[in-house]
Amino acid sequence: MKKDLTLVILAAGMGSRFGGLKQVEPIGPNGEFIIDYSIYDAIKAGFTKVVFIIKEENYELFRSTVGNRIENKIPVEYVFQDVLDVPEGVVVPEDRVKPWGTGHAVLAAKSKVDSNFVMINSDDFYGRDAYLKIKEFFDNSSDQDNYAMVAFRVINTMTENGSVKRGVCESTDNYLTNIIESSIERVEDKIMATPLDGRDSFEVDENALVSMNFFGFTPKMFDALDMGIKKFFEENKNDLSKCEYLIPDVVFDEIKNNDKKVTVLESTDKWLGVTYKEDKEFVVSNLNKLIENGVYPYDLWK
Repeated sequence: MKKDLTLVILAAGMGSRFGGLKQVEPIGPNGEFIIDYSIYDAIKAGFTKVVFIIKEENYELFRSTVGNRIENKIPVEYVFQDVLDVPEGVVVPEDRVKPWGTGHAVLAAKSKVDSNFVMINSDDFYGRDAYLKIKEFFDNSSDQDNYAMVAFRVINTMTENGSVKRGVCESTDNYLTNIIESSIERVEDKIMATPLDGRDSFEVDENALVSMNFFGFTPKMFDALDMGIKKFFEENKNDLSKCEYLIPDVVFDEIKNNDKKVTVLESTDKWLGVTYKEDKEFVVSNLNKLIENGVYPYDLWK
């Protein structure tokens, strides 16, 4: 049975970069951003609403560029991630400018999401297969305690121009058991992962699965985020200068302490993204091939 499914896009970091910088450089033949292709793929897969998480001061700019292109294609909501949006009693340091991470961002969307939902990064091109697979998963699942994550083969997520940050996935019977957030790069003929927590580097097979923040949740996730953010601020109350409340941390707390499961769905599509300025030519070239092959129309929103 087909069900409502909302696409929640983490875009609070985009506004400050609207000036031709890498994350919002047009990569389509008619000035489309990567985010446009993500929304197009979600619509094709059967998603029923889009929620943008942005900074309030960038609302007019964001809506006049990205929003106006799609508001007649799918219902759209906007929510604001604000560094001052914290639990009662928390004192935000005067020098804290950066918001509180992906968990804090998704929690900001709570009032606008009343269905199962999928969160993505605004500047990653995931390919349509990911949207189709996670939509099929939720159409066929009635278990509110079973989340999902689309993982990609690491070889399909790399750039030739430097390292990338990816989460190396571990799973048992297609259920997620661990993600090792790492910096990944090719070293001679090997793919090496260097964990961000300081552990030793290790080699990964080119077909190893990695996470790129493509998670699917039931509304129960908002309850977990509500409870978790209070704990987060309590645990970090003596140093709130740089800490972040991150979705993977909440997910693993849910797996460990609240009997949630996360089904790992594999996509064989190739990621595209402009991690480095040298990547843009590669992204545009690959996108043009997809257009030539009829995956996307030349004028995406015409």
